Amino acid sequence: MPILLFLIDTSASMNQRTDLGTSYLDIAKGAVELFLKLRARDPASRGDRYMLVTYDEPPYCIKAGWKENHATFMSELKNLQASGLTTLGQALRSSFDLLNLNRLISGIDNYGQGRNPFFLEPSILITITDGNKLTSTAGIQEELHLPLNSPLPGSELTKEPFRWDQRLFALVLRLPGLASTEPEQLGSVPSDESAITQMCEVTGGRSYCVKTQRMLNQCLESLVQKVQSGVVIHFEKTGPDPLSIGDDGFMDSVRLSNSYAVQPWHSCHKLIYVRPNSKTGVPVGHWPIPESFWPDQNLPSLPPRTSHPVVRFSCVDCEPMVIDKLPFDKYELEPSPLTQYILERKSPHTCWQVFVTSSGKYNELGYPFGYLKASMTLTCVNLFVMPYNYPVLLPILGGFQEQWIHGADTEPQR
Repeated sequence: MPILLFLIDTSASMNQRTDLGTSYLDIAKGAVELFLKLRARDPASRGDRYMLVTYDEPPYCIKAGWKENHATFMSELKNLQASGLTTLGQALRSSFDLLNLNRLISGIDNYGQGRNPFFLEPSILITITDGNKLTSTAGIQEELHLPLNSPLPGSELTKEPFRWDQRLFALVLRLPGLASTEPEQLGSVPSDESAITQMCEVTGGRSYCVKTQRMLNQCLESLVQKVQSGVVIHFEKTGPDPLSIGDDGFMDSVRLSNSYAVQPWHSCHKLIYVRPNSKTGVPVGHWPIPESFWPDQNLPSLPPRTSHPVVRFSCVDCEPMVIDKLPFDKYELEPSPLTQYILERKSPHTCWQVFVTSSGKYNELGYPFGYLKASMTLTCVNLFVMPYNYPVLLPILGGFQEQWIHGADTEPQR
């Protein structure tokens, strides 16, 4: 059940008017309503939960939360008024705290026992703002700062205020007050240059610099497509690049000389899709992504984790391994420079093992818990999650059978 939280800028500057005579706040309200109409086209939207938060002081900033129904959401949206300061940092903190209110009770984060991608509460946080200077009672702020303290029990177990299934997107309104005589440029909508952009990218989202009503509609169409069930993972390369073979079968000396240069695919911050089970409607899985520490009974408390696990991949080609009647989990990666690079290699019969640093007791890199592999049709890249140190475990288990890609490319055995 996706959660869609709208954070609306209700600072006084949202009263400014565009060349059409409408205020920025009116445009923000209309954008939310249009988003709901576009989202309603998808039958899956019936399970959506909508929340509304403003820039007011907490707790009054929460206009529609866990207890309020859709009618209350629409009523509160209609009655929003713009006054006060641009307290974006505090508003974001209140929004994330609202989303995380029940997580410790539900056990969804599974602290200390590995991260289960199939335990998730996919959330999209959409903020609509004019991107003006950040202000508080202490004056103007040049940088975006979120309050560090949180009233939620267990919040100290995660370093950041957000979780891996929560992404932030920002619609930054830059509509002119006077009609422009220049022709409107078509194409993709660029990111904004305000303080919110970096925060969006850290969560796996992005910002949009909205200069016309057409661009706003284009952004809303794009955002509707972002409502996906998944979690964000930080993939990083460990070890050398793979060897590149030229058309003549010999080592490509040009590529070899560039193998030590930093490439975009070496580090990617992207979503893995967690599909619901076709029968139950909820995701099902078996194996966690390991924690980045080795358990120690002498520790006074669990070490805090980062919101997004850092999964390191080795570019050494290995054979995919599965064992008959032992389940595995398979997750498709969101398109990225990493997936593009793997697909361009056209090697669907090999895989790259993945690791979490410090997950093993005697090995800094840890042991492999799965692998990245291109599909047989070379249309996507999948992350296969297996039991920890599966290359050693699988042969130990009785009836080991090394299956080639025909076994590993099927749907996970449930």
